[in-house]
Amino acid sequence: MKNNFFLFLSALLSLILVNAQETEKIYLSGVDFEHPVQWDFMVNGGRNSNQWSTINVPSHWEFEGFGEYTYGRWYKELDQDEPSKEEGFYKHTFMVPSSMEGKKVTIVFGGAMTDTEVKINGKSAGEIHQGGFYEFSYDITPLLNYGEDNLLEVHVSKHSANASVNAAERKADWWLFGGIYRPVWLSVTPKTHIAHVAIDAKMDGTVTSELTVENFSQMGSMEVFLTKVNSTEKIGSEVFILNPKKSSFNLKTTFSDIALWSPETPNLYDLHFSLQQNGKTVHNVTKRIGFRTLEFIKKDGIYVNGKKIIMKGINRHTIWPESGRSTSKRISIMDANLLKDMNMNAVRNHYPPDTHFLEACDSLGLFVLDELAGWQNSYDTEVGTKLVTEMVQRDVNHPSVLIWDHGNEGGWNYELDPLFKELDPQDRIVIHPWSDFDGWDTHHYPAYQTGVHRFVNGENVFFPTEFMHGTYDNGHGAGLEDFWNHFKESPLFAGGFMWAFSDAAVLRSDWKGQEHVYDSKGSLAPDGILGPHREKEGSFFTVKEVWAPIQFAPVKITKKFNGTFYVTNDYMYLNLNSTSLKYRVVQAAKNVFYSKSLTNIIESGTLKAPDLEPKETGKLMMPISNSFFEGDWLEITAHDQYNREIYTWSWPIHDAPYYAQKFLSATNEKAVAKVMKSGNEIILTGGGVTMKLDTESGKIKSVSNKKEKIPFNNGPEPIGMKAGVKSVDTYTDGQNAVCLVNYTGGIHSVKWTMYPDGRLHMEMIALKNAGRNSGFDGAFVDDNISAFGISFNFPEDGVEGIKWLGRGPYRVWKNRIKGTTYGLWEKEYNNTITGESFENMIYPEFKGYHANLYSAALKANNHGFKVFSESEKVFLRLFTPVEPKNGFKGSHPQPEFPSGDISFLYEIPAMRSFKPLEHHGPHSQPVSIRIKSGDEGIPMNLWFDFRPQTN
Repeated sequence: MKNNFFLFLSALLSLILVNAQETEKIYLSGVDFEHPVQWDFMVNGGRNSNQWSTINVPSHWEFEGFGEYTYGRWYKELDQDEPSKEEGFYKHTFMVPSSMEGKKVTIVFGGAMTDTEVKINGKSAGEIHQGGFYEFSYDITPLLNYGEDNLLEVHVSKHSANASVNAAERKADWWLFGGIYRPVWLSVTPKTHIAHVAIDAKMDGTVTSELTVENFSQMGSMEVFLTKVNSTEKIGSEVFILNPKKSSFNLKTTFSDIALWSPETPNLYDLHFSLQQNGKTVHNVTKRIGFRTLEFIKKDGIYVNGKKIIMKGINRHTIWPESGRSTSKRISIMDANLLKDMNMNAVRNHYPPDTHFLEACDSLGLFVLDELAGWQNSYDTEVGTKLVTEMVQRDVNHPSVLIWDHGNEGGWNYELDPLFKELDPQDRIVIHPWSDFDGWDTHHYPAYQTGVHRFVNGENVFFPTEFMHGTYDNGHGAGLEDFWNHFKESPLFAGGFMWAFSDAAVLRSDWKGQEHVYDSKGSLAPDGILGPHREKEGSFFTVKEVWAPIQFAPVKITKKFNGTFYVTNDYMYLNLNSTSLKYRVVQAAKNVFYSKSLTNIIESGTLKAPDLEPKETGKLMMPISNSFFEGDWLEITAHDQYNREIYTWSWPIHDAPYYAQKFLSATNEKAVAKVMKSGNEIILTGGGVTMKLDTESGKIKSVSNKKEKIPFNNGPEPIGMKAGVKSVDTYTDGQNAVCLVNYTGGIHSVKWTMYPDGRLHMEMIALKNAGRNSGFDGAFVDDNISAFGISFNFPEDGVEGIKWLGRGPYRVWKNRIKGTTYGLWEKEYNNTITGESFENMIYPEFKGYHANLYSAALKANNHGFKVFSESEKVFLRLFTPVEPKNGFKGSHPQPEFPSGDISFLYEIPAMRSFKPLEHHGPHSQPVSIRIKSGDEGIPMNLWFDFRPQTN
């Protein structure tokens, strides 16, 4: 059956290749890790070593059960011995039909880690290739047996024999894998063929093509023509006579009425080259291109199509948890779409990415910084010359590729810099990421205060190729708005790239049956804005809002609101009228916190986007109907010209007291509430609810209703201030019972009012008529306050979930409020540790701070409760997130949380990003509170409903 199959394959290939004019691509491996082909395999070290078996190709052998997993920081944080130098041996038999004889056959490896020796039928295909991130090939024409089986043998060494390759690629802050991880194929061309094309397609329609033709010995011609993608209709055509004494040609053509490529309008074309001799077509080559003009002007900026650009970007590793750096077109398209969904327009890689990722960036519209690997160490000149050539020749025609990165953080070799320009007709700039080099300042992780010839006071074009480091829930959205607004103060600012796109956690095939299946090497690799399977963390939405091409000026809806918004167009090229806008007025049912009812849309419609050119600000108008103020919040959603959502903004239509009055269930009771004192307790009762207060501390000792004890106690505990009980008064007010606790220090008073139906009202006044040292040895309020408010105890055991009206659904930090929207939200309890709970990663996280609380119902078996705020901009703190267990010293996964479990706060901590908070912007800093004589104090008014739960 095997022989019959090869005969069939031979006949099929013969039909395909007879008179073939196109380059044929015949896969020997699978096209990607999701569609592999099995080869024979043996590894000489680690798991399942020294015995022949089979392996999927492409793949990394670690994920297939061979060898050992290695992380590149083995020599530093991990404090490990140098990893074993595993070697893998591959064998594969393939058939070459007789029809291929007389043609050129090249075997191409998309990528193999790291040193790769190739043999065909026992004979060497060429010198060993060194460098694990690059496409390389061998002319195997004379080594093949035509019409017969051929034996391919590949010897891959995980570590290189070249010290500079190991230093550049293997001593790095990333996973180190082995094996043939990208596809392997045969490239079959006529003997006389177009070997290489490098193209520069300008915005005026001018195309310069640098071509190399092999085995060209007689007079011929080259037709150059253009088509739209997926079309055969020619857009212009020009024929050039070629001199057979030359092998390199520089052809210039001009096309009219072309559409330009940019991240906002990624128009693509196919450029065709047809080599002809003696009236016959010898070879056809097609390259996908985009027309755009690049200009790099020192002390000015980066221009694309005559427009100065600002890159909104992130760094991305090529990685997937179950396959390492062996990925697929599906994953590349998904990742590119996720980047666009965050309103990003740029991406940087630490090494050349998969070709299908560049194709996705071309098609969807993303600037790419394409990087020669070299993580803090460089290649030597000999091997580096080969790798630069391989990278540039593979990627030179992608319109998405904007800049060549040469190494990273010291990983460059100055002798290689000129080679990029020699190989690139587009004359892209070469940068040294993190350095101030050749007029381009790519300084990594600048502090907000960075100055002295840099940043807003610098002379060079500034675009940090790494900033906003995101370990665990750090960075990314936290602090981004401050940094971004500060960056934009400089006319020399050209954008920046956050670190990083996704958590680099991998499936440990050697850990099966153990507790941890996915491994991010502690805090070294969980630095993504997305989880390893692209789970969205809270910062995803913050970035989406901060980098949205539509920016809304702050507005508060009051009775005077007439539907006017002021918006700014933050596109680089497009008029804002290219977007579509829709609005919804949403109303929640009165009993929404007491039943399963949710919301309804009482009004909706479309809005006309204003005619605004980039950077212009103008009015956006929406109609205000008679029913508008019957709604609870307003949503406006924008989509771009491709119907991709830009963002959904929202605004509350009323103030906090309105929502408390609407949603808090009240009943008319004939009975009266009661208050009594017993020893050091004050007891308030009403509607079957009993609350006991301690007279010495002013804190709740216990709460119960007719059915359950509610474990809500030990508060109000002052946060960010000191307070001591001065006096306790009790009295009745009509049917209501009142306990007034007067304090010295930060809290002036807390008035507790029990209503006959069991509703409990808390009215607190802080920072009123109190001297700086009132009743305390030290100041009762700190100068640097990270958290300010009150806290209570409540056990996590039995907590099921929460429904709330406010900003959500993600938790927030002080410097990461954006990305949450007003609405009615629900989420179930979870204990997700951001960047570590890979086996049970549930987003949004349950625990943490939640912004702009209006109403909430905490579900906890039968002892939950509800709370309604009459005060604006109250943060609800839900418990304390569990800290990662495996992080290294200095990872700072989260700021310190205040005491207690459930808190109501006016100030919450900020989240750091790689550097201490004092290196961040103003929204990340603690506050200073100043108290003046005559101040009325800061109120916090809350309603508590401890009655038996009904939903």
